[in-house]
Amino acid sequence: MLRRLITIPEFSGIFFIPGSGEPLRIPEKEMSMDKLVKFFKNPGEILGKLFDTASNNIGFLLISILVVAVILGLAYGSEFYFSKKAGVARNSEKLRVKRMALIALLAALAFILNMFSFPLGFLPSFYKIDASELPVLIGAFTLGPVAGVVIEFIKIILNLLIGGTSTAFVGEFANFVIGCAFIVPAAIIYYAKKTKKNAIIGVITGTIVCIIAGCMLNAFLLLPAYAKALDMRLEQIIGMGTEKNSAITSMSTFVLLAVAPFNLIKCGGVSVITVLIYKKISHLLKGNDIKNTAA
Repeated sequence: MLRRLITIPEFSGIFFIPGSGEPLRIPEKEMSMDKLVKFFKNPGEILGKLFDTASNNIGFLLISILVVAVILGLAYGSEFYFSKKAGVARNSEKLRVKRMALIALLAALAFILNMFSFPLGFLPSFYKIDASELPVLIGAFTLGPVAGVVIEFIKIILNLLIGGTSTAFVGEFANFVIGCAFIVPAAIIYYAKKTKKNAIIGVITGTIVCIIAGCMLNAFLLLPAYAKALDMRLEQIIGMGTEKNSAITSMSTFVLLAVAPFNLIKCGGVSVITVLIYKKISHLLKGNDIKNTAA
């Protein structure tokens, strides 16, 4: 009997679809380092495929650009308001260059950290934890919410350029929005008044917003889009959750028992580390020039 092999991002293994007894075999995903080597060997091939995918999904790309602009506008508006309220001077050209260099450094670090991820045993294996949001949050605390959005955006673009897309940009769009749902609220609250209390309130608020956004995006956009892109039934993806947790039997239980815990653990871990180390490293990141200046 012939079996159709399907590749899904961040996942590999064999699962049995509940009620059918039919195995769904998914091969080992290409390692991130392999993608990096492949890109440098033949960047034209990857960029060509990326361009073809983009040309076939112009409508979705335009919507994505609009959403990015709205998130960036929200971050800029809040940053401008609190800077003006606090009487913080705008940056000079020299400071902008320093900020750009720090943004580039943190984005590169986020991209590298994104290459090292691991699954959680009680969740479907395509949900993998990584620490890539840590430099994004630290950058947002140091430079403001606008910088956080830019660092997140650069990280996603680097992932696209190196590894391409297997979901017609849907996965990358969702990752950006979910990441910003965590970073932007946390950064805005901290930027309003830079105290440890506000930092804690910010990351808690960001975590809650991220969990809600993650559940909504997975239920109504990401998981259905994965199923369509990979020519699978949505029930097959839900079945992967059932293999890990028998209580997962529908989309609602999937997002509540898989998506929500995943985002809670990821955001919670990044939040704890940031609160513990930020003050210790902030003076190294800010320097005397960047400190107390606005973007």
